[in-house]
Amino acid sequence: MTETDPAALAAFIGNQRTEHHVPHRLTRQALEMSESWFYKWRDKPTTAREVRRGQLADAIRQIFEKSGSTYGSPKIWLILVREGWRVSVNNVARLMAELGLAGRKILTGAGWTGLANGRRPRTSCAGTSPRRLRTRCGAAT
Repeated sequence: MTETDPAALAAFIGNQRTEHHVPHRLTRQALEMSESWFYKWRDKPTTAREVRRGQLADAIRQIFEKSGSTYGSPKIWLILVREGWRVSVNNVARLMAELGLAGRKILTGAGWTGLANGRRPRTSCAGTSPRRLRTRCGAAT
């Protein structure tokens, strides 16, 4: 439940009465919501956009779980497009962040080799000009 989903918040307030016998007024006051706001959102039907977003979230969650929690948003986006979804990489990334899903990072460069800046140390001075040879290798030619 997030601040950006008023319908879910209104449903939460309504469920408190049915599940825990807590009056609407008490729950609304605790959450600092007005009475008019509650009744506006209480009976509002879900829109097609919300339904599609829920289906997309389910599809993302399934692909992520099949990958062993390794795929990130670009790879999940690619799979979704191949399955026929029309969605952008940014929407997939945003939904993954909301769902708390994060792919495993691939260690390359410095993280993989353990070397500073991802560069290998110079082992020879071959291929350098005579001028640079003095400064890099410390030897004069």
